[in-house]
Amino acid sequence: MQLALLALAIGAFGIGTTEFVIMGLLPEVAGDFQVTIPTAGYLVTGYALGVVIGAPLMTVLGTKVSRKRMLMVLMGLFIAGNVLSAVAPVFGVMLMGRVVASLAHGAFFGIGSVVAADLVAPAKKAGAIAMMFTGLTVANVVGVPMGTFIGQSIGWRTTFLLVAGLGVLGLAGVAKLVPEQPRPEGVRLRHELAAFRNVQVLLAMAMTVLGFGGVFAAITYITPMMTEVAGFADSSVTWLLVLFGLGMVGGNLAGGKLADRSLMPLLYVSLGALALVLALFTFTAHNKVAAAVSIVLVGALGFATVPPLQKRVLDQASGAPTLASAVNIGAFNLGNALAAWLGGIVIAAGFGLTAPNWVGAVLAASALVLAVLSSALERRDSRRDSRIVAASAVAEPASVAGIRH
Repeated sequence: MQLALLALAIGAFGIGTTEFVIMGLLPEVAGDFQVTIPTAGYLVTGYALGVVIGAPLMTVLGTKVSRKRMLMVLMGLFIAGNVLSAVAPVFGVMLMGRVVASLAHGAFFGIGSVVAADLVAPAKKAGAIAMMFTGLTVANVVGVPMGTFIGQSIGWRTTFLLVAGLGVLGLAGVAKLVPEQPRPEGVRLRHELAAFRNVQVLLAMAMTVLGFGGVFAAITYITPMMTEVAGFADSSVTWLLVLFGLGMVGGNLAGGKLADRSLMPLLYVSLGALALVLALFTFTAHNKVAAAVSIVLVGALGFATVPPLQKRVLDQASGAPTLASAVNIGAFNLGNALAAWLGGIVIAAGFGLTAPNWVGAVLAASALVLAVLSSALERRDSRRDSRIVAASAVAEPASVAGIRH
């Protein structure tokens, strides 16, 4: 099963690389197509929106085939999108390639989470999900810096061709190593949609939007914050992002391990600590060492929430989890877009380059409030169910006695 999880992680590595590497190559792409940097930024926005839309769309389309086959189809889309980006003659075609590649993102992680969880014992599900997401986190440590270096040295088209090659490797791994998992019998689209009537599923997705949004409120503006406030040289931003990636890897693995033991307490601690670190980041951003430590902590605490939140959705949507799992991946990207927008607003309003950290702190704290609310509702429902069971147990002997009488 470890080899199957490795195959999923390789696919996640490629997807994570193509999602984030464009941020380091915007000047090169803009220059090649003779467009402005803000226009080139649509390659980031278009990808994020494609994930939000593609996650439910591709998952619904995949309800007719086995999960393994759908994963292979998604990797094929990913390969096609990156090849199209690499050979694009004009900017519009590259934007189309980015959107095509993004369609695979949410559904791959959503379906992949279900597959990974089904490969292991119930007590190890979050750890298996974390193993797959390790590919995404490692991409920020290895894939993105390397892809940026290659794109700046040889050409950005080469980067996207190499990323397409990662997709081929991921496709081969899924085909060879992931066991066949037939589509569950009796599960239809209406069953998948029914999961969204569960308040706990909606609360978990809202926690995803707000919690991970807190991370991206700060990280989206990390370059100007570190160069103009902390005083780092422009060349230092690459290794600062590597530190962020290392934090992501550690937080993801720790979150996966701890979530299998105590899921909700982990969310309380990680979201609370994230809110605190982001609030302090407003002040630590003025010191190089403290700023570097804060970046690691933001990455670690932010990604420590990913396995438990994904598992929370799977648990609460039990019986028809695939669509809910994929939509939750879209929720991460929705949080990214929301936080980046809010962070831009406070900077434009004149509150300074560190102001997005306060935005992130408020978002993370809001996610913590929802986590507490979710647990309170769960305890209330559990007590109600216990009373119903107890009442039924008392009523049954009485009815039997009446019949005998």
